[in-house]
Amino acid sequence: MQIIDCSGFELEKAQPNTSEDFFNQSEVTFVEDGEEKTFHLLYIRYFDEVFPEFTPFTEDPVFQVSGRDVLFKDIVALVCLLKNPGFRNRKRVYVNTQKEFSQYFKDIDYNKVKELFQVLADKGSYQLESPLLFIEQP
Repeated sequence: MQIIDCSGFELEKAQPNTSEDFFNQSEVTFVEDGEEKTFHLLYIRYFDEVFPEFTPFTEDPVFQVSGRDVLFKDIVALVCLLKNPGFRNRKRVYVNTQKEFSQYFKDIDYNKVKELFQVLADKGSYQLESPLLFIEQP
């Protein structure tokens, strides 16, 4: 799988009576078997406020590569895709509990995540050989 983009953004109200402004969306665009796909992960915006509880990061942006501020919402879909490779076959996933959300961030090698973003910035894509390379082994 070749990763070509990771990004995230805050949803905005489409109508005055909707609740989109309580949610964020994180996306990973990748090429697999010659087909470009985008995985969308929708989650409660509150999780952006509490991520220091389940990641080593203490502030947003979580890191910087090649002059780009990488925000927490930029890495969420990537981390979830790494922890659950089956999401490659899904277009959209919604996570609404902090317990489930935080489980995706356990045992992630965040140095490898930063390296992936650096390669994306330098080369425009990252060849993912195995998601297991991003999981810390005991």
